Amino acid sequence: MTERHILGLSGGKDSTALALFMRDKVPDMEYVFCDTGSELDETINYLNQVEAYLGKKIIRLNPNATFDHWLEVFNGYLPAPNMRWCTKLLKLRPFEEYVGGGNVVSYVGIRADEDRVGYISTKPNIKAVFPFKEHGIDYDGVMKILIDSGIGLPPYLNWGRSHSGCYFCFFQKPIEWVLLLENYPRLFDKAQSYEKIRHEPGKTFTWIQNMPLSELRKPENIERIKEKHKEIIARHKQSRPNKKLVEVFAGLEIDDSEPKSCLICQL
Repeated sequence: MTERHILGLSGGKDSTALALFMRDKVPDMEYVFCDTGSELDETINYLNQVEAYLGKKIIRLNPNATFDHWLEVFNGYLPAPNMRWCTKLLKLRPFEEYVGGGNVVSYVGIRADEDRVGYISTKPNIKAVFPFKEHGIDYDGVMKILIDSGIGLPPYLNWGRSHSGCYFCFFQKPIEWVLLLENYPRLFDKAQSYEKIRHEPGKTFTWIQNMPLSELRKPENIERIKEKHKEIIARHKQSRPNKKLVEVFAGLEIDDSEPKSCLICQL
């Protein structure tokens, strides 16, 4: 049986750079994107640009059921770092159904300067490979690939969002929720509408633990979050003066003990 080669795109900088890097190396590469229906329009438009550059269609994998369907199945229980049902059901399942039972090489965009873990498929017929690690391509190498191609960085980085994925992703930092409110207030309102505040134990579901979006959006809390973020950036600039701002947004303020983000969503 012929071995297939599949590269999953998320709309993030690393998977995009990997697709550009592999374009002429594996002519029969299949490019796929698991569209949850909850991605930013910016991400979809960016992928359209990448598709044009690749000269090959990016196959859009749509789950059989939407986020709203699964939310109902889980009785309103919002996904969280310790309960990532959204990744499993809206990203991994459509990908694995597309792969089927044949042998597949899955190309993953983890860079040479990273030691990341996350949710990728563990099916025995799927072999994950890491070309950036094999070729020693680090953050600067990824930037060079994106800039030299003319594709550039994903546009959401321009306003402070650190990664691709659903607009309500629970891995967003408080400052990113503030920036979502300022740039996409209607999406923020929609994310807030998913939250449930109840008096009964175990019946409250919010995107951020102990901080409902109804509280986060209050002017005094927005001001506090912005001031804290300024302090974090200043501290990292002082300790690592050569660190790029996008790298700060990409996770330097997250403690290493926190759960790692889902690779299939955010690379």
